[in-house]
Parts: sequence; C-alpha cells; structure tokens
Amino acid sequence: MTLPLLEIQNLTKICNESLILAILFHEKKHGYQIALEIEEKSEAQFKFQHGTLYPILHKLEKEGYIKGTWKQQGPKRKKKYYQLTAMGKNYLAARKEEWQKFYDHFFSILNEVKL
Repeated sequence: MTLPLLEIQNLTKICNESLILAILFHEKKHGYQIALEIEEKSEAQFKFQHGTLYPILHKLEKEGYIKGTWKQQGPKRKKKYYQLTAMGKNYLAARKEEWQKFYDHFFSILNEVKL
C-alpha cells in the first residue's frame, strides 16, 4: 500500500482520517459518537464540527476503509453506524507507522534544543 507522505499541507486531513479510523477500530459508532470520543480521549485537543466530520466519513466510506449501515433509532429516526473494514484496518496500520516515523523525525530535531 502506497500512502501519500505526511506533507505539511496534508497533515490536518491525514490526522483527521487517522483519528476517525482509530476510534472505529474496536466497534461501530455513529458520527456523533465518533466526534465525542475523539474529543474526550484528546482532552478537547481535537474537535470535529459536523461540516468537517461527515465529509471525511463519506470519503472514507467511498474509498472502502469504512462501511456505514443505517439503524432505526425510535419510530422516526435512523442513525448511520460506521465500522472499519479489513482494508481500513490495513490502512490504519500503515498510517500509524507513518505517523510514528514522522514524530520520531520531528522530535529528533526538537530534542536537540536544550532549554
């Protein structure tokens, strides 16, 4: 699997995708649950607005990394639950490795500074 490099102009996009996939690793969730869990686990360092989250979910679904299924929630309401696909798990593993390399290099430079 060839991944786009973690270039500066792509960091936010790739970060958001990685966070969403990581949250879906253990179980299905609907969009609001995904956003809440990311915010809670990051102590509010990462927050998603509906206008940001749902386009990313649709893109990841179109690319085959996640699969969405509608579930009835009460008499009139449906929610779409997303789960990671096998391809999504492979993509997440590769992304995790890329992020680790990126941060290793990033901190090797920062750690040269003794304050």
